[in-house]
Amino acid sequence: MVPHLLCVGGEDHSLRIPFLTALRQRGFRVTAASSGDGAAFARADLPHLSYHFDRFDSRGADRAAIRQLSTLIGDVRPDIVQTFDTKPNLQTPLALRGAVPLVRTINGLGWVFSSRALRALALRPAYCALQWGMSRWTAATVFQNSDDKAFFERYRLLGSSQACLIHGSGIDVEAFEKARVRGPSPSALRTELGLGNAEIVVMVGRLTRQKGIPTLLDAVPLVRAKRPNARFLLVGPRQSEGPFAVDQAEIDRHAPHVIALGARTDVPAILGLADLLVLPTEYREGIPRVLLEAGLAGLPIVATRMPGCCDVVTDRWNGYLVPPRDPGALAARILDLLDDPDGARIMGLRSVKLVRREFYLDGIVDQYSDLYGQILGGQGRRVQSGFRSRPALVEKTAALREFSGGSE
Repeated sequence: MVPHLLCVGGEDHSLRIPFLTALRQRGFRVTAASSGDGAAFARADLPHLSYHFDRFDSRGADRAAIRQLSTLIGDVRPDIVQTFDTKPNLQTPLALRGAVPLVRTINGLGWVFSSRALRALALRPAYCALQWGMSRWTAATVFQNSDDKAFFERYRLLGSSQACLIHGSGIDVEAFEKARVRGPSPSALRTELGLGNAEIVVMVGRLTRQKGIPTLLDAVPLVRAKRPNARFLLVGPRQSEGPFAVDQAEIDRHAPHVIALGARTDVPAILGLADLLVLPTEYREGIPRVLLEAGLAGLPIVATRMPGCCDVVTDRWNGYLVPPRDPGALAARILDLLDDPDGARIMGLRSVKLVRREFYLDGIVDQYSDLYGQILGGQGRRVQSGFRSRPALVEKTAALREFSGGSE
């Protein structure tokens, strides 16, 4: 019998299509469910089902999402369910209630455990209680970095579920290279964006305060004081980021030296014209996908010393790690790379080898495939279905609006 996997995620779930396609090639029947558009799944000939949740609000939306998931799961009748992203990780166990083996991937701990705001500090106990409660219906919890795994173990949030460390969802090296070739050339992009012969610093990610955009903007004049020809490209969505979004006015103050491009489909090509990538995130990340893409593009990286980033960037080897919220340190390391292009090139080449060796899609998929086989073969922990504190847990889902999650 072909095992049927239902993989549940958020609005960016289409980024995992190569992962899901590779699982299908290993003999799984795969269905995806997400809050995003299903067009990309249709092009990949992957069944996709839509459901809705609000990353920034609850007011009954989380209960509705749980009901949608429960109905969806009943219709699909999977043999095993895999979840990614913060809200799906917390909603799906309530929808399943132990009926089907569940594997949850913690792809970063996000704002609640990264922010120093009083509200974030106040919400941490609720988050921990939710994670502990959900573990009662979880066969295995996968962590993308060792810091998050250690955190869950330290605070006993795993219950008796199995804990695994798998570095990210993998990156399809061949697909990335093809996308670079198909995309516009560096010279065409320079013309399109009016960059001339400028030195290019790229940041790819959601344009939110938690991703460190204000810190990067504060670093811009420090860099330009010594490298006036430098330009900064911000690639990623802003308007969809609700209360966390950086104001457009903050970005416009640095025009024309900072250009916000919005979400783009030609990120591999954009990385091909850059001198370096910067990720000033203040989040506890999972494994940031952009660091892997930058590595394949041969770029040196300046990232913050945060979980997830430290699993890809080794300070002074393939880039630099700096403290979060420190524009001076960020600017200094950007300047170090711009001042030493030969050293920067060597760092970038090291990243290429690292990503191909440690984060290649096939290796990651093999680990997940083995885990699913272990659980379905009866060697994994039997999922508990006798946990009866559902009403209290459902009430706690009102806090979910704050947990809009880590990223890959």
